[in-house]
Amino acid sequence: MKFIDPRIDFAFKKIFGSEDTKEILISFLESLLELEGDKRIREIQIGDPYLMPRIEVLKLSILDVKCTDHRGVSYIVEMQIRKTRAFLKRIQYNASKTYVNQISKADDYPKLNQVIAVTITDFSIFDPKDVSHYVSCHITTEKENGGHFLNGIVYYFIELSKFDKTDKVPDNILDKWIYFIKMAGELESVPEKMREEPFDKAFEKAMLANMTLEESEYYDKACMAVADARGAIELALEEGMEKERVIIARKMLKKGTDIEYISEITGFTLEQIQHL
Repeated sequence: MKFIDPRIDFAFKKIFGSEDTKEILISFLESLLELEGDKRIREIQIGDPYLMPRIEVLKLSILDVKCTDHRGVSYIVEMQIRKTRAFLKRIQYNASKTYVNQISKADDYPKLNQVIAVTITDFSIFDPKDVSHYVSCHITTEKENGGHFLNGIVYYFIELSKFDKTDKVPDNILDKWIYFIKMAGELESVPEKMREEPFDKAFEKAMLANMTLEESEYYDKACMAVADARGAIELALEEGMEKERVIIARKMLKKGTDIEYISEITGFTLEQIQHL
């Protein structure tokens, strides 16, 4: 039994952004935000989740979600597998745009509802020295008393790279969802602790065997796009390291350093050093 990897944007949207799997997204959001009582989500509307996108827009991994409780909160749910330039600024931009686009004229300011941006990343965003926990919440606070008066936008981040509870299935519901997102692509069966709803349905949705031919083709192409991107990054790093080695070797040669010592330090062969 094989499952698609929820960290791939197409797979994430298929599992969490389908009309027939709303309870999966609701369970995830309620466990993340600790919603109880009248704060629990009563209704959820999913915008265009790009379930069948053109390959060139697969990188657009944002789910347009409108959740309704007594507050009428809006959510942005996003899965990112690699870091991009000005990443945090883009997150703030998208959340601000969602907040502003709720109304069309200034007279409607009272109609503005809270926007919660949920971002899941397969990389570390914050330095572990500053934020060591894998789930963090970022809100505006008053400097002197710590009060929360400007609560229009709230940011939640789940850093999968900091989640180390992968040796066994955790007991906490939120941790189970994080485990599912990080590990489903490597599992060959549904763990005993997750043989319950809505996890059963999430695994059913993630089964490769349950995908249509068209979905399988999109998923394969999405996986290849991620692999190509990673390969390009690795190649750039390797080329950068190679360039740095050449610079170091040339500096050592200018200083008259023994070429055998240069070979030991840089890893170049004697012939390569003589060529330099």
